[in-house]
Amino acid sequence: MSNQLQGRVALITGAASGLGRAFAEALAAEGACVVIDDIDEAGGKETEQRILIAGGAATFHRADISSSEEVQGLIGTTIAQQGRVDILINNAGVQHISPIHEFSEEKWHQLIGVMLTGPFLTTKYALPHMIAQKRGRIINISSTQGLVASEFKAAYVAAKHGILGLTKVTALEGARHNITAVAVCPSYVRTPLAEMQIAGQAQYHGISEEQVTERLMLAPAALKRLLEPSEVAALVLYLCSDSAHAITGTAIAIDCGWTAR
Repeated sequence: MSNQLQGRVALITGAASGLGRAFAEALAAEGACVVIDDIDEAGGKETEQRILIAGGAATFHRADISSSEEVQGLIGTTIAQQGRVDILINNAGVQHISPIHEFSEEKWHQLIGVMLTGPFLTTKYALPHMIAQKRGRIINISSTQGLVASEFKAAYVAAKHGILGLTKVTALEGARHNITAVAVCPSYVRTPLAEMQIAGQAQYHGISEEQVTERLMLAPAALKRLLEPSEVAALVLYLCSDSAHAITGTAIAIDCGWTAR
């Protein structure tokens, strides 16, 4: 541990489990004060306690990032309690599997709200504070499905493609203020969200979960395995460091060779 993020405040959405929890623990281990956001209160408080027990600094706030009012409250509370926000990681995600002609409009709005409107709102309300500080890092968690498409995931793919555009605009507008923005595009990661996708695809296609993993999830990849949350967290930690200051306005794939074809 080098404490390379000592004194910095990192706000991470969707940090009650999976990738978000891995990001929170990795940044806290390097000295950052981590603000954990999720609608899962039990999971969010568990992440908070894990970090506190390990000797780090963390606080949990419940906010639905698809709501402007709740995002403003989240950012306002963070500034009131911590005095600043140096790092914003937009990670919150949900999934729904369905062909387009059967896709629930309610589910469409939910997914776009969490994974595209949400990052817009957190960025919108965090940026003024980063501009005042003359420093900021914004990391948006996209997906390989922000680079290529998959069947039956219209809203997820649309949101993850959209976040790449938001990242580029944020990078261009933020550069004059010493603010960078990067999108990270992982392939399937061993998380609760991936497990839910496996179950959904198995039900839709009428095959076993093992067959979903082999035939659908890992077939496009050169390395036939799921990513571990710690691997993606290591990349995100680097992007939060001073060494990554020149990386902005781009998408970085960590995908076991999925997009090499």
